[in-house]
Amino acid sequence: MLNHEGRIKAAFEAGVFVLKLCGDVRLTLCATLDSQAQQLAETPGLTTLIIDLREATNVDSTALGFLAKVAMAVEGRLAERPTIVADNPDIQRMLDVMGFARYFTQVEAPITEVCELCDLPEIPCDVEETRRRILESHRILMRMSEHNREEFQPLVEMLEAQEAASHHH
Repeated sequence: MLNHEGRIKAAFEAGVFVLKLCGDVRLTLCATLDSQAQQLAETPGLTTLIIDLREATNVDSTALGFLAKVAMAVEGRLAERPTIVADNPDIQRMLDVMGFARYFTQVEAPITEVCELCDLPEIPCDVEETRRRILESHRILMRMSEHNREEFQPLVEMLEAQEAASHHH
């Protein structure tokens, strides 16, 4: 039986960091992606960042926002832009539409295959935290392109209203 649940694997070897998303990657994994973004921002000796989406069946917009955040976390620290590996036409199209070309070089096959990828433990997060992360990731996406701004504006406004309401209790 195929496991469609999303998983994130990672490896760091000789300055090359590979983040591999597998299965259906949704907001449940956003805390894990977020912590990776923060760790990468502080990783010494990082020269190359590769995000491998070849085994991802679906990546929701929240997860995409955090992929963008990962790229922003290392911006200016790498000699070249992070590489995003995608061979699924649906995912490629989605990355195009969302403006990922601004932050990533998109390829269909990676330059190097890293031997050992380890599963990252999923970091649980509560409802409040998840909502905050969904908000953050869509704000990131909205900054990336006009298309995203129009598409996610209603969602972001709704979440902001929810957030405001939850602080009054």
